[in-house]
Parts: sequence; structure tokens; C-alpha cells
Amino acid sequence: QVKFVESGGGLVQPGGSLRLSCAASGSIFSGYSMAWYRQAPGNQRELVASITGSDFKTYADSVKGRFTISRDNAKNTLYLQMNSLKPEDTAVYYCNVDWLVVPDDYWGQGTQVTVSS
Repeated sequence: QVKFVESGGGLVQPGGSLRLSCAASGSIFSGYSMAWYRQAPGNQRELVASITGSDFKTYADSVKGRFTISRDNAKNTLYLQMNSLKPEDTAVYYCNVDWLVVPDDYWGQGTQVTVSS
């Protein structure tokens, strides 16, 4: 059974930083392309950053230069370092596989990130 548990969210002021973590269980992690997604109220879920099994990284234009995705295959954990946070980064952040179609039952609860003064 695949399960992803996100943590590390919170309330931060504009310009601040947060580091999100995602613990993966089940047979899917090492060797798979993984990604961070986010969903703001009233918006569709969007892909923020992805990392392949060989550590090739891609980012949405809105977060380039501010966010860094990384992975620790020994710990089955995915990370997202977020710096210079902006109010528009406010959303629920999820980790998951970077597939064109993600099975509904792969989605976890996510972690809330709120950027506000």
C-alpha cells in the first residue's frame, strides 16, 4: 500500500522559509520520479517541483530560484526547501509520484503553508 505523509508546514511571514518533508511508505519511492504539488483555495492542484530517480530537478516558473526539491532514498523521504516565501505560496502542499495520472488513493492529507504578515 502506497502512503505519503507530509509535514513541516505552518504560518510564516513573507520572506521567510520553511522546509517540508514527505515520508513515503510502500513500494514506491526509490527510482521513481517524485514531486511536490500544491493547491490553493479555489484553484486546481499544480505541480511545484519534481525530481527524477537520478536527481534531475524541474521547477514551476513561479518558484524557480526560491524552492529546492531533494530526496533521501535511504530514508524514503522527499523534501522541499522553500525560501523567500510570498503570500501567493499559501496553499496545501502534497507530495506524490510524478505521473501524468496519479491514482486517487495515493494522495495524503498534505501540509498547510500560510504566508502572511
